[in-house]
Amino acid sequence: MCETVAAPCRRHDIAARAWNILAPLLPGGPGKAGRPAQENRRSIPMLGFRKTADKLRHWSVPAFVLMAFLLACNGNGAVPQGTPPAVPTPPAVSAPAPTDTPVPTPTPTVAAVPEPAPTDTPVPAPTDTPVPTVGIVLEPAPTDTPVPAPAPLLTTITPVGLVVNKPEASEGYTLFDGARGRTSYIVDNSGQLIQTWNLETTANPNLLENGNLLARNGSVVFEADKDGGIVWEYTHPDFLHHDLLPMPNGNILLLSKRNKTAADAIAAGANPDYMPSDDLILEYDYIAELQPDKSQGGGAIVWEWHMWDHLIQDYDPEKPNYGAVAEHPELIDINFTLPRLAEQGRGYDLAHGNALDYNPELDQIMLSARDFSELWIIDHSTTTAQAAGHSGGNGGRGGDLLYRWGNPRAYGAGADQQLFWPHHTHWIPAGLPGAGNILVFNNGNEFPGYARGYSSVVELAPPVDGYHYRRSAGSAYGPAEPEWTYTAAPPSDFYAPFQSGAQRLPNGNTLICVGNKGTVLEVTPAGETVWQYINPVLRRRTLYQGDPMPYRTLNTTPAAQRWRNFLYRAHRYPPDYPGLQALDLTPKGTVERYR
Repeated sequence: MCETVAAPCRRHDIAARAWNILAPLLPGGPGKAGRPAQENRRSIPMLGFRKTADKLRHWSVPAFVLMAFLLACNGNGAVPQGTPPAVPTPPAVSAPAPTDTPVPTPTPTVAAVPEPAPTDTPVPAPTDTPVPTVGIVLEPAPTDTPVPAPAPLLTTITPVGLVVNKPEASEGYTLFDGARGRTSYIVDNSGQLIQTWNLETTANPNLLENGNLLARNGSVVFEADKDGGIVWEYTHPDFLHHDLLPMPNGNILLLSKRNKTAADAIAAGANPDYMPSDDLILEYDYIAELQPDKSQGGGAIVWEWHMWDHLIQDYDPEKPNYGAVAEHPELIDINFTLPRLAEQGRGYDLAHGNALDYNPELDQIMLSARDFSELWIIDHSTTTAQAAGHSGGNGGRGGDLLYRWGNPRAYGAGADQQLFWPHHTHWIPAGLPGAGNILVFNNGNEFPGYARGYSSVVELAPPVDGYHYRRSAGSAYGPAEPEWTYTAAPPSDFYAPFQSGAQRLPNGNTLICVGNKGTVLEVTPAGETVWQYINPVLRRRTLYQGDPMPYRTLNTTPAAQRWRNFLYRAHRYPPDYPGLQALDLTPKGTVERYR
């Protein structure tokens, strides 16, 4: 981090110098270095180039920029003169003969593979036969120690596009957004492209029943028609993040954050030992319900719930919120994640909410609280005033938690932790197998010392009792075990440390988005993969079949590699979904390219 504005850190200085050299050379870049990157930052669609420019100049140094800078400047800031040497063309990659039998992972190797230049060669029709994966490359764990030269580009060879499509797959159309949300796509079960929206999104896009796309870019929520025209937008005053959810009444649930200072946190009962600086900013989540104004544009916030209104602490009896944490599972311990955040030394995001869901039958909202490794359920039948207190609403508890599950450590009810930094916590909708149960992508990652090193998808049956949830005094909320779990064999072969999601399908199968590898699977209740699609879209280009997949890793586990095609989430819509009727469902070739 930079310590002062007047004396920027070397990391930012390198970024600025690299930017000044590379900006005129980038496709679509400004002809003059130093051109303001802020103009039109919130326009829809946001100009991805300017957004990238702003990040490069002021925040981070992506590996490709640092590599280009060091190679171009010879380490002294001087641009070499003359014509650069030509980049060698990589040898053609021949995939082995496809089979229906999974191919075991070969021994990891290290390779430096330049990315091939795209061509306009016509795209032949792909085959429906699965293509096996070959060649996985490991990258050492990242470190803060300066390196003398950039590491070679590490890649793995994998098929992209449709990989598996068996008769047992549930019919439908799958929506996903390409890496970093530059474009949203719908493909059919044959891997054929149906619909494209060339709009930047930074959240889970939704296909509405009118055929429009509901999405978010930064703090701008928008609706786009099938041609990409913006028909409505709203700018939220606070930072929006992760999820947004259309509700049956036409409103939209938003997940947002507000900041508290270290002094605010200590005044609320936070242990000052976990506040290493007076300048520390603590982020907390809140949920807002937006009522769109489709005729005039914009909208109004008609309901809010704030995590900060429902805290408890057992550190300082002289401060507010004091009490026995184990006796108040309806409240949120402000000191639970603070020691782990302080030890890890990253941003102070108190809960790191990452998913929203709404149950219209119960009028309740579910929030995935990642850093607590829990899911929380709150009452939506309250007014905003009641949601800030501890009484009122159908459940009689105001905005206090009605139910929580996944990590009883968080409220002093034992150590039987079952969730580890979960994502996409939601009720299975009515009419589907398991309706009323809760489905969770259980990432398996956690703070150091708590992660388990593999992912799973779990389905649990909450102990519903009217608007409440049964729990014996002093014990953890049930159930003790999930109803159904999906893991790999061995479990470590399935590990998505971040993002990802799962969805129950009409035939009882489950769609799984493996976020770190941009892969969407459909599995049967017995765990058989009957459909698989690998996103071929990187941030700046679309892969040809056989191209190497660039990646970086979070650790040395091959399953945890972060491919550059990563996805936040994917969603399958059945053929009779009303929103599909407004689209042209004619297949338009594949998303991936072929030579």
